[in-house]
Amino acid sequence: MTTESTSTPEPARTAAAFDPVVAPSRTVRAEADARQAQLTKPAGSLGRLEDFAGWVAACQGQCPPRQFERPRVVVFAGDHGIAQHGVSAYPAEVTAQMVANFLAGGAAVNALAATTGVGVRVVDISVAVDTDPSVSRFKVRRSSGAVDREDALTPEEAIRAIEAGGAIADEEIDAGADLLIAGEMGIGNTTPATVLIASLTDTEPVAAVGRGTGIDDAGWARKTAAVRDAMRRVRPNVADPVALLRIGGGADLAAMAGFLAQAAVRRTPVIVDGVVVTAAAMVAEELAPGARDWWIAGHRSTEPAHVLALRHLQLDPILDLGMRLGEGSGAVVALPVLQGAIATLANMATFADAGVSTADAAEPAGTADAADPADATD
Repeated sequence: MTTESTSTPEPARTAAAFDPVVAPSRTVRAEADARQAQLTKPAGSLGRLEDFAGWVAACQGQCPPRQFERPRVVVFAGDHGIAQHGVSAYPAEVTAQMVANFLAGGAAVNALAATTGVGVRVVDISVAVDTDPSVSRFKVRRSSGAVDREDALTPEEAIRAIEAGGAIADEEIDAGADLLIAGEMGIGNTTPATVLIASLTDTEPVAAVGRGTGIDDAGWARKTAAVRDAMRRVRPNVADPVALLRIGGGADLAAMAGFLAQAAVRRTPVIVDGVVVTAAAMVAEELAPGARDWWIAGHRSTEPAHVLALRHLQLDPILDLGMRLGEGSGAVVALPVLQGAIATLANMATFADAGVSTADAAEPAGTADAADPADATD
């Protein structure tokens, strides 16, 4: 049955509250910046690698930073009722099929993760059919509602999904994960993701809606209309992150928001992936203010809503490769860049260690040129 939202905003649900987020160490960040100035290179010559290394050091609370020992991808799988209304180029059945593909190691994120030593886990949060018991322990429901005409979740389901994401983050961190990546799989999930992003940034649907899985013009028009209608439904509750997820999001998005928020609470850095994960990140920042300091954007996707979300969170992505797959794939591709940044700060010699003269010790510029030509000898 369709459940229309009311015009009166709901109060925030304290059951979804998170502990306060402690920011990455400013003291260690300053130590990292000071060390950069002593490394055998011109100041700033490694560009953004220097910023990345400083961020990792601050998150780890030590300088020089250490390489990540147990990076982990968690792929959140969930279906959406909106997929039945012509907003995707693929049928909804693909979600469950891809869950099996993840388990078999045949997805893009599996292949990419294998090159960098990243572990991959998939969890069924709201797939429309039954999946392997090994991945469905945190399942909230079968498919979230079609957000243009009904609420995605009940109030209880929204809380359960957020708490499930937090519990999954705790499990991974307690098992030794020192870097987390959230991935997603769900046909139609860019529609509710765009609803969240456009609502939080006050952007017109036509400026936020992309092609998702590769829809044609007619599909884009249907998707834009669906986002418009969903935004009307969530507008009275846009200031309440739990209600926003309940009405215009979905169980998978709510779980990712809980996952990202709890990772920050647990002081664990995260590489944020594409438009769906970044939409969840925007809500996670509302649930746990300051969480975004623990995140770095892996890449910029081709979805226009992703650009809006990154700007809102003030995250400058590591890569821009025209990717739009999801699964955590863009974040995994970015990981070696982060590893390289760590290596430079941790393993390069300082000027003092290498016996290399610094710029300050060099002969003042122009000294030789200023000498009297008459003094020159052959």
